[in-house]
Amino acid sequence: ISFVAVDEAHCISEWGHDFRPEYRRIREMIDGINPDIPIIALTATATPKVQSDIVKNLHMNDVNIFISSFNRDNLFYEVRPKGKKDSTFKQIVQIIKTMPGQSGIIYVQARKSTEEIAKVLNVNGIKAAPYHAGLDAKTRTATQDAFLMEDVDVIVATIAFGMGIDKPDVRFVIHYNMPKSIENYYQETGRAGRDGLEGRCVAFFSYKDMAKLEKFLRDKPVAEREMSSQLMQEVMAYVETTGCRRRFLLFYFGEEFNEENCNAMCDNCKTPKKKVKVTTEMKQALQAVKALEENFKIKTLVDFVTGKETKQMKDYRFNKKPLFGVGKGKEEIFWHSVFRHALLNDLLRKDIETYGVLKMTAKGEAFLKKPFEVEIPLNHNYDTQDSAYDFGSKSAVLDEVLVKMLKDLRRRVAKEKNVPPYVIFQDPSLEDMATQYPISMEDMAKIQGVSTGKAMRYARPFIEMIKEYVEANEIERPTDVVIKQVANKSKIKVAIIQAIDKKLPLPEIARQNNLKDYELLEELDAIVSSGTKVNIDYYLEENLDEAIVEELYEYFMEAETDDPEAAYRELKDEDYEMEEIQLVRLKFMSEMAN
Repeated sequence: ISFVAVDEAHCISEWGHDFRPEYRRIREMIDGINPDIPIIALTATATPKVQSDIVKNLHMNDVNIFISSFNRDNLFYEVRPKGKKDSTFKQIVQIIKTMPGQSGIIYVQARKSTEEIAKVLNVNGIKAAPYHAGLDAKTRTATQDAFLMEDVDVIVATIAFGMGIDKPDVRFVIHYNMPKSIENYYQETGRAGRDGLEGRCVAFFSYKDMAKLEKFLRDKPVAEREMSSQLMQEVMAYVETTGCRRRFLLFYFGEEFNEENCNAMCDNCKTPKKKVKVTTEMKQALQAVKALEENFKIKTLVDFVTGKETKQMKDYRFNKKPLFGVGKGKEEIFWHSVFRHALLNDLLRKDIETYGVLKMTAKGEAFLKKPFEVEIPLNHNYDTQDSAYDFGSKSAVLDEVLVKMLKDLRRRVAKEKNVPPYVIFQDPSLEDMATQYPISMEDMAKIQGVSTGKAMRYARPFIEMIKEYVEANEIERPTDVVIKQVANKSKIKVAIIQAIDKKLPLPEIARQNNLKDYELLEELDAIVSSGTKVNIDYYLEENLDEAIVEELYEYFMEAETDDPEAAYRELKDEDYEMEEIQLVRLKFMSEMAN
């Protein structure tokens, strides 16, 4: 043996996205053959920290490092807020229908989601197949072959799919869930556009998805948990940034990039966000780094400037420092933007050896001595996204004028029916109407939160108003966004409805379906919201005082919202249990709204 090649070399590093301990023994094996043998280490996804680890672990003393550009200039990067499941499915179908017959991959975290999304796509005329590790080898091979031979256009897959698949004409990659690292994201989006033609990369993001990933880390060793958490923080920073996404990705891998060269090939460059002056705040951020002696990561620094009284702040007595809480008037997401901008513009740097710790640069020191004007676009906050999302070139944009008209009509109808306005249609339903312009009963039944029964009961005057409005204003309706849903209820929901028909106690229904009590209430809420009536009077009569049921029912009849949390806050002096409020609300909504 005269030469050793180590492929997928990022697996050597604990900071790599696919660390494998056995890779750390490669050097030992090489020494057993010939300590002086030449080595080449290859990887497509290595940050500067991972590159350093590879060199050290393989004892590559006289090393030459060759790095080709990470820039895939034919890929368009986009991140969207992930709302309710039906809304997200609708967007996925719409995205794919703008590229009929083209090949694509949808990545999800859960096996169940691969089956569910594939069904929705097939119902809507898109040839799709699920792919996950739970399928037998024969089925997986057949699915891969069908994708390569173009018998199937879309694969809905867990991360088990893609390795070794070299299909050059994949036109889009959609992430239904964000992956747990930037390396994974870069690798998976990189399966689009390998033929050099444009590829579209759309990711749906929610903080709930990231919280689920963090839960999986709880039982991991501390060091592994810390590293995985840091990788996920980078993913959060990527989705929240309003700067050039391409620049962010390339910077992560240690490559300089001028965002002017993006050519509007990411959502943020295509639609730039308004910038704000942060010269004073930038100075405070750099001063904070120095005050904590350049020994901490962004999260700690943000806690420090916002004056968060964490255990760490108290243990280190940081809360006694003069700069503690200097930026408490602004949100954490704002300060994350400031520190990220400082990194991107070389005012700060990340220390390679202590991954994630921020250090001052010469440029940063110069800025503190002589500050210059700094402007940054603020990060996205996915907790406060508008419910009506701009779909892009064939966008469905919220019609504010129509929303106001529909709310006025709802108020009049509610008064006539002697019920609270939210019983007629809730705000998300009105906003969906003012986006999709339903002009028939069939259209109305496709609106978020509107069942066929509810449409028959309340929709007629709303349809007439929308029809008149569309004609008067010559509005072109987004008819290309008619999404068919899979016509079946989940087994659990059917089991719950059947058990309630038999008048079984709710705790017993929860036990039979392997649900916690609060999970059963969530399932019941979803059942009622979908337009199905459930009669839980038998349970209320046995477990709640009649006066409590009457008082809470009366509360919801008068309230402006059906939110149980709002009811709990408003009725805190009455000593009601949250579960009592939720149960009476279910009775009220089932009887009045369905």
